[in-house]
Amino acid sequence: MGRRRDTDRITEQVDTGLAELAPDPDRPGSWTLSLDGAPQSHVDLTDPTHLEFEYVRRLAAALDLIAPAGTPLRVLHLGGGALTLPRYLAATRPGSIQRVVEVDAALVDLVRRALPWRADARLKVRVGDARAVLAATRDAGYDVVVSDVFAGARTPARLTSVEYAVEAARVLRPGGWYLANLADGPPLRYARAQVATVRTVLPRACLVADAAVLRGRRYGNLVLVAGRQEPPVAALTRRAAGDWFPGRVLADTDLDRFVGGATAVHDSDATDSTPPPPGIFSVRR
Repeated sequence: MGRRRDTDRITEQVDTGLAELAPDPDRPGSWTLSLDGAPQSHVDLTDPTHLEFEYVRRLAAALDLIAPAGTPLRVLHLGGGALTLPRYLAATRPGSIQRVVEVDAALVDLVRRALPWRADARLKVRVGDARAVLAATRDAGYDVVVSDVFAGARTPARLTSVEYAVEAARVLRPGGWYLANLADGPPLRYARAQVATVRTVLPRACLVADAAVLRGRRYGNLVLVAGRQEPPVAALTRRAAGDWFPGRVLADTDLDRFVGGATAVHDSDATDSTPPPPGIFSVRR
């Protein structure tokens, strides 16, 4: 299918589905990227520090708090979308070295043409499979790994296992951090198992999400922050409480209770993440 414009909306068939770029009627210069109807990214081309999606603000808060303000970081982004977080980091931590891995070459080309990012030799986008690129990455090369990979609206099974978490931990420096976007709904089996899985190799962790999501009342995004030292729980709690949509942070015994009896997932028994309920994205189009 070719590209077409309809009242400034852009649709184009990419490798992983039908991509749509829709202008934000409330913010000139802002666009929402969807794939097969599922929102993937929101980008403000005039202000990359404006983050529309709740879970992206939670990821950004973690990135803000894990190192002194303005300090450049080395970050590996698994999952590219419209490069919302890489643009944010380039603006808030100038000089950061960023590598973005996106499996969909046609999507990368569309975003590069329609929503170009500022030229920066320190920000490079690589087309490839996230786990394969991770396996080929040198030890202790990054301060942060951000895992935000979805095929449609589900994270592929191969990116949910202990074996995958081991690779992510291997490429982190000793004081590095793993950040993951987990999407799940009642009864949160996937999210609980993911926390258990990641904590087998990065034992110090916290989880940030809307209270209704944490209580298993609705489908939504949960942000996992994990490393080898204590995460900045108090500061994250303040940021989550002050968000447009206030959230909660689970850590220590609260996180233990959340995990309950969930066990770590291995390649041999991994499955794709929980599918979203039918029609959940229709109100956001």
